[in-house]
Amino acid sequence: MQRFNGWLDVAPIAACVTDGLVEQFGCAFARLWVVTPERDSLKLMASSGLYERLDGAFATVPMGAFKVGKIAQHCIPFLSNDLAEESWVKDRDWAIANQIRGFAGLPLMLEQEAIGVLAVFSKAPLSAEFLEVLQILSIATTGAIATAQVHERQQPVVTGDKLVLSERLNELLGQQCLSLIGRELPLPGAVEQVLLAIAQQVRGLAGHYCRLMYEAEAVTFEGMVATEDEAAWEQVQGQLSGLAAGVEGLGGRFELGRDGAIGKLWIQLPVVTRGLVPGVSERERQVLELLAQGARDREVAERLYISERTVKFHVKNILAKLEVRTRVQAVYQAIKQGWID
Repeated sequence: MQRFNGWLDVAPIAACVTDGLVEQFGCAFARLWVVTPERDSLKLMASSGLYERLDGAFATVPMGAFKVGKIAQHCIPFLSNDLAEESWVKDRDWAIANQIRGFAGLPLMLEQEAIGVLAVFSKAPLSAEFLEVLQILSIATTGAIATAQVHERQQPVVTGDKLVLSERLNELLGQQCLSLIGRELPLPGAVEQVLLAIAQQVRGLAGHYCRLMYEAEAVTFEGMVATEDEAAWEQVQGQLSGLAAGVEGLGGRFELGRDGAIGKLWIQLPVVTRGLVPGVSERERQVLELLAQGARDREVAERLYISERTVKFHVKNILAKLEVRTRVQAVYQAIKQGWID
C-alpha cells in the first residue's frame, strides 16, 4: 500500500495493486475496473498475472452486468471457491481448463457508492480472511484512486466567474463550514487538486468544520468531524486515511487523530513544490530523474519499488506530456528547463 504514495495517475495505481496481489499472494491473475463518470459502466484499468491485456471481452463492463458489474451496482463483496459451477461465469470450460477455482471481488467504496471493483482469480481455494485482506487494501486503493481522478480531471468547481480555492472548497463543504486565515495566494495546481479531493471526502462526514490557513511557505488544512462512537471513528479513518498518499507525494504532512467525540485532520502542504515538472506527476518526475542518471527500466523499478511495466507506463506518459519522441529528448528538455538536476 506504500508503493503508490504520491501517485496521481489512476492506471499505474491500479497496476501496482494488481501486480502486488499476483506477486505477494500467488493469484493466477488480478484485475481492477474503475466506474466511468457517467456511472453506466466500468473500464478495465489493470490486469496482472495470467492475463495482462486491457482490450479483451471485459475491457468495458456495463453497470449491473456479469459479476463485476453487479458488485459495483450492489456494493456486496463476494468470494467463491467453485468458480466453474457459478451460474454467472461466462465460460465454464475456460475455468476448468485453467484450473481456476477461487474468485474474490469487492467494491472500492467512496461516499456510499462504488468507484471501482477489485477482482482476484486463484487456482487455490481462497479463505474468508483473504476477503478481509482485500478490504483493508481497498481503503488505501480507493483513496489513492479518488485523489488521482480529481488530479486527472483538473476541472475546478466553477459557477459564473472563476472561483478562488477557498470559494471552491466552500461549495464542496457547505456554507459556514470553512474559515479562511491569512492572505489567499495562488497555489500549484497539484496542491489545489489534493485539497479539493480532501474536501470531497470530508463533506461526506457528519459534523464537519474546516480551516484553511495560508502561511509564508505552506498552506494548512484542518478539519474536525463528529465521531460519537467507534463505528463513526472507523468511518472517518476509512474515508480519510487513503488521502495520505497524495499529501505525502507533494512533500506534505498528514495527521489524523481523535480527541473524545471529535476526529481531527491536519494537513500541511508546501506552497512551492520544488522540482515539480508542469503537468507531470511527482512519481513521473522521479522516473525522469533516474532516467537522467542513466538508469534502465529494471533499475528504476527496483529503486521506486514498482514493476517494470509500470515504469514503461510512466515513461509513455512523460513522452506524451512533454511532447517528445524519445527518453533522451525528455531528459534533455527537463534538464534544460531546470526541472531536474
